Amino acid sequence: MILVVGATGLLGGHITRRLLDQGEPVRILVRQGADYDGLVTAGVEAAIGDLKDPDSVRAACRGVDSVITTANAIGRDGEDNLESVDHIGNNNLIDAAAAQGVRRFVFTSSLGADPDHPMPLLRIKGLVEQRLRASGMTWTVLQPNFYMDTWIPAIVGGPALTGQPVTLVGDGLRQHSMIAVRDVADYATAALNHPDAHDQTLRIGGPQPFTWRDVVATFERELGKELSIQSIAPGELIPHLPAVVSELAAVLAGYDSPLDMNELPRMFGVLPTTVASFVHDFVGSTQRAR
Repeated sequence: MILVVGATGLLGGHITRRLLDQGEPVRILVRQGADYDGLVTAGVEAAIGDLKDPDSVRAACRGVDSVITTANAIGRDGEDNLESVDHIGNNNLIDAAAAQGVRRFVFTSSLGADPDHPMPLLRIKGLVEQRLRASGMTWTVLQPNFYMDTWIPAIVGGPALTGQPVTLVGDGLRQHSMIAVRDVADYATAALNHPDAHDQTLRIGGPQPFTWRDVVATFERELGKELSIQSIAPGELIPHLPAVVSELAAVLAGYDSPLDMNELPRMFGVLPTTVASFVHDFVGSTQRAR
């Protein structure tokens, strides 16, 4: 039995359906009232609980061989926040899994995670990684770069398809190896039984690093038209997007994050998604939905 935590989210949903397609028995930890009926219909077993409730987490881990967690509180507030969910909640899950005899544990972290990082999210991810490595279970830490699925539609895709100017923070020439969510799901499921993933941290990104200017050019080719671009300074707000997106876009404008991905896709049997393929699929699905 494989327990997936975060199955109602984008990445967790991809992982859950991958496992079901492979014929694996899957249990998901979900909160009362969450939208999980479709996954139950697809064949999962639902355990009602909450990472903040250690008793429910221990019950969900009972009889489980492997755990994959993607749970996070990014974008939430109130009782669900980075400290209560990403830190304490994931620690509860690690402790419960170890106590229940879980053998393998895959934790979705973030590229740059470090217990001493000044950014709260990356500091907490780093602290949870430390706890997992000391748990006694066979572990894999996935450190994906930023997700294409989140950033490309927000920064370029939305404006490009609605006739608005694309707003870039800075000159848009920083290089990042962003990765598609579906590729992260492939790495997560492959890591369960792949010896090269056991007790390892995998830094994963797309097949090639690219800039925001590259993304704009890719949309221009896909749409067959030139896009209007405007630049703002770090600290200014991107129109029509939450302030947190502008803040993180300013961070991205301050460094490069290219990754050498020549070996990992072959090793784990992942067919990496290119930015051209992602944009093509995004434009097609958006236009069909209209």
